[in-house]
Amino acid sequence: MSLPIIFSIDDDPQVLRAITRDLKAHYRNDYRILSTTSVREALDSLLELKNKSETVALFISDQRMPEMEGVDFLQQAREFYPDARRVLLTAYSDTDAAIRAINDVQLDYYLMKPWDPPEDKLFPTITELLDDWQQSYRPPFKGLKIIGYQFSPHSHEIKEFLSGNLVPYQWQDVELSTEAQDLLKLNNILLKDLPALFLEDGSVLKCPSITAVAEKVGLNPSVKNSIYDVVIIGAGPAGLAASVYGASEGLKTLLVERRSPGGQAGTSSRIENYLGFPNGLSGSELTRRAIAQATRLGAEVLLPRSVMEITQKDGYKKIVLDNGDCVNTHAVVITTGVDYRKLETQGIPDFTGAGVYYGAAMTEAAAFKGCEVFVVGGGNSAGQAAMHLSKFASNVTIIIRKKDLTSTMSAYLIDQLATRSNIRIMPCSEITCASGNEGKLEQLKIQSLDSGEEKTHHANALFIFIGAKPFTDWIGLDIIKDDKGFLETGRELKTYDQFGKVWKQDRDPFLLETSCPGIFAAGDVRAGAMNRVASAVGEGSMAISFVHKYLAEV
Repeated sequence: MSLPIIFSIDDDPQVLRAITRDLKAHYRNDYRILSTTSVREALDSLLELKNKSETVALFISDQRMPEMEGVDFLQQAREFYPDARRVLLTAYSDTDAAIRAINDVQLDYYLMKPWDPPEDKLFPTITELLDDWQQSYRPPFKGLKIIGYQFSPHSHEIKEFLSGNLVPYQWQDVELSTEAQDLLKLNNILLKDLPALFLEDGSVLKCPSITAVAEKVGLNPSVKNSIYDVVIIGAGPAGLAASVYGASEGLKTLLVERRSPGGQAGTSSRIENYLGFPNGLSGSELTRRAIAQATRLGAEVLLPRSVMEITQKDGYKKIVLDNGDCVNTHAVVITTGVDYRKLETQGIPDFTGAGVYYGAAMTEAAAFKGCEVFVVGGGNSAGQAAMHLSKFASNVTIIIRKKDLTSTMSAYLIDQLATRSNIRIMPCSEITCASGNEGKLEQLKIQSLDSGEEKTHHANALFIFIGAKPFTDWIGLDIIKDDKGFLETGRELKTYDQFGKVWKQDRDPFLLETSCPGIFAAGDVRAGAMNRVASAVGEGSMAISFVHKYLAEV
């Protein structure tokens, strides 16, 4: 953590050197000593320090400076750091100005020049002021800050991207945070420019794209090589496992992810049934470990990048990315998983990202402390989300169409829900309408499927978990899918009439191989998958063994 700062300014270099020397001699272990002879440079530095979340504990300013009088400088410095203590350096003839400044800028002390000996005339006063300042000092958050509106879809998109990529950040709602409002004012940022990102180096991004955010936080949005042994598309549990095993077994491996690693499992607040973790672990922790393992072993991770299509040319598979870049590879493992199904009920699309969220319970839960929150869905994802939301929300209501959760949710999770007094189940019900004002969700109309009775409920947020559909619409070639869009693999391909037309190999497809030789599928995107984290990890690692067999043929 950076030390608090003592900031001194005097246009006389000799005087400035003297005050700086004395301050460093006595306070250097507990404070950073910064100094300048230029008012302009000082004000520019204060803006940079503020944006970097540095803290100034005390200002010492000379009164008579050609650019600006010390009293006026301290007045402006107060806008950046209102809690910092302020000391004016004066000559005997300036004492009247110093006394007036006590009221005008809430001056804490004026110090007569010269201050020799400092042990008697400088250090006791400065130490007392610093001790007083320390009583109320709280270290600021150091790192990335996002300032925006809570009910802004673009703000939600950035928060979800950062949290999904395990990038720590601080969220500040411009409508609630005076610190956020001050930062916008100091940087001349208009409300129409939100969300704004303040980075640790002091730079600011206004209403940035996800790609711009990725570049600034050190993620890898560009390809390093043009040819790979295997490209894995999708960084859910299956893709992460494939990248770990591919890299560890010497394959030149590229992992491409369009959003953030972890997939739907990465958003889970607690995975209770993963082998080897008796107390469970969060999806983000599993993702963090897997990404660290894959990169340590040599896999390249490319995100956020979408794959637009896969083509074949000269024995290679060509991966075409959304920015026009192309990557050549011998083999491909598709692990794109599934997307949350959209709820098309009246009003729901209007508030997506502004009170209505698909998944995202980990990202947005803290924003709804003491609020009325609803969850739609009866699967494990919905139950885990409800458990997490109940730590913050006043009440969490789970809306399901069935009479109970027993047929769709694990027993251990049903038991956990029963222990939370602020969670209730609303069975045999469905949402018929969502409404609100000023661009945010406020009400839900919920109908009983038994009686047909419809009631209006106050709602601050709605989290939707109503099943998923495979993310395969982008896939072309002659890759066979089932009637729901999942990728068929292995011997099941023989049940399709078109298989004989597209498969021209002398051998049968490998277990996880699609109808296009050298292109494999693993995890939830594959037809017949078990939809469990452990099985996805197993399939991802297994896919690499088949990649080796395929590469031995080419």
